[in-house]
Amino acid sequence: MLEQICQLAREAGDAIMVVYNGEQPVDARQKKDDSPVTAADIAAHNVIKRGLARLDGQTPMLSEEDPQSWDERKKWTRYWLVDPLDGTKEFLKRNGEFTVNIALIEEGKPVLGVVYVPVTGVMYSAADGKAWKEDKGQRQQIHVKDATPPLVVVSRSHGSDQELQDYLTQLGEHQTVSVGSSLKFCLVAEGSAQLYPRFGPTNIWDTGAGHAVAVAAGAKVHNWQGQTLLYTPQESFLNPGFRVTIF
Repeated sequence: MLEQICQLAREAGDAIMVVYNGEQPVDARQKKDDSPVTAADIAAHNVIKRGLARLDGQTPMLSEEDPQSWDERKKWTRYWLVDPLDGTKEFLKRNGEFTVNIALIEEGKPVLGVVYVPVTGVMYSAADGKAWKEDKGQRQQIHVKDATPPLVVVSRSHGSDQELQDYLTQLGEHQTVSVGSSLKFCLVAEGSAQLYPRFGPTNIWDTGAGHAVAVAAGAKVHNWQGQTLLYTPQESFLNPGFRVTIF
């Protein structure tokens, strides 16, 4: 199943790149929550929706571009959690830091995850407690790594939030790097970074796949009360604040 989901993410990435490369209009607009959506988001969503229906038609799908009602979702114990294009702001800025995110949630936990970077072709994936990175056809298992001083990865769009700045001031010696989308989870998973603190808002589809990769590589994903971040269906799609850490 994991390899099939990886291939599906590649196909969604191909659909995104058609728009990114100017072969189709971007058609950007604002959604009700003020977040942007483009033709690339919709094209990738449609690819994934068709693919998952073909691969696993019995399991429902929750996508950023098709958020079902609470009445539909409240009894789900297993579902696909999808962000067809995570980092639409980065897509519009054309910095390449956007991803295709697909996760399988079982009993509130992400048990399989794929994070694909269409611009570079890098694929992060996780299942059965193991995480991998595939780059230029080379696939290797990845693990978290300690470093002194630690590298802290922060959101490119929310990196100046005051709460985050106060936290970093108290952290002690460290370095920081700003990155878009769920790549922040993946940098911790592959050992390039050691900490990803998040105070700003995220939705569950922003984090599910990256969470799966990070945990399979040995990281912890906890809210600020020290509890594991969960994906049990709730009426709201919003996550609490959280941190991804190797400690």
